[in-house]
Amino acid sequence: MNEDKKFVVRTRGVIIHEGKLLGVKHPHDTSFCALPGGHLEWGEDIKECLRREIVEELGVVPEIGRLLYINNFMDGDIAQSVEFFFEITNSQDYIKIEHIKTTHAYEIAEVCWLEPIGIIPIKPNRLWEDFKKGEVLSDVIRYIDMHNIKYENNY
Repeated sequence: MNEDKKFVVRTRGVIIHEGKLLGVKHPHDTSFCALPGGHLEWGEDIKECLRREIVEELGVVPEIGRLLYINNFMDGDIAQSVEFFFEITNSQDYIKIEHIKTTHAYEIAEVCWLEPIGIIPIKPNRLWEDFKKGEVLSDVIRYIDMHNIKYENNY
């Protein structure tokens, strides 16, 4: 294996309130929304990472619920990424976050409440398609592989 290649583990929060999904735009590319979250630090638990990242980016402590998705994809030609998407159950606490001071506000260009009929896409595409169909929240863990194929399992 080429020593320049690496694996990256990320966590993301799925925050849905009254049918809208909270997305964030990053300064490097505002053409799409991602879900809040970020990279795992060495020795950090996946849920600890999600809690830390959401507090840093949005300023609200999340209540972390079910694992909803696992996404495995190539991030360019030097990194393979695995993302874990968890439900955030205290969505009402994120309604008026635009005035909260955060330590990592520079990482977020815009916070958006997205509707299923919206035109701004969310990555990964499979999650965006499920959101438009009202199928994001489920008791089934969905796995999205590098070819954007979704597998469903009860783990």
